[in-house]
Amino acid sequence: MASKQTGPQLKRPPADPKRLKAYRQGHSGEWWAAQALRLKGFRIVARRYRTPLGEIDLIARRGDLVLIVEVKRRRTLQAAMEAVTQHAQHRILNASNLWLARQVGASRLSLRYDLVAVLPWRWPVHVPGIF
Repeated sequence: MASKQTGPQLKRPPADPKRLKAYRQGHSGEWWAAQALRLKGFRIVARRYRTPLGEIDLIARRGDLVLIVEVKRRRTLQAAMEAVTQHAQHRILNASNLWLARQVGASRLSLRYDLVAVLPWRWPVHVPGIF
């Protein structure tokens, strides 16, 4: 008998202490980014949306505008922007196309690819249209 999967598979935290710290900081950064977007009037549709083609950190929506958000926790805004490499862009585009294909009324939606940089001792910086 096949088992029924009811939700996305959760990724296990790494066992290595150094990687565990980065994993926890990533979760924390995504939480702060989500709060910043909520205060701008966006509804968080998904966090860490995983597909076979890649992962999207946050998907947020306000009306027909859908934000595909990459969250980067770095020391400077410049470092966060540089961290969104061509490879990362390709992964995010593929995952977002898969997400969009599964949405009812997808033709009415406008997609935008944004960055939220989580910087030390600052409110997260939202950079619209990063690519």
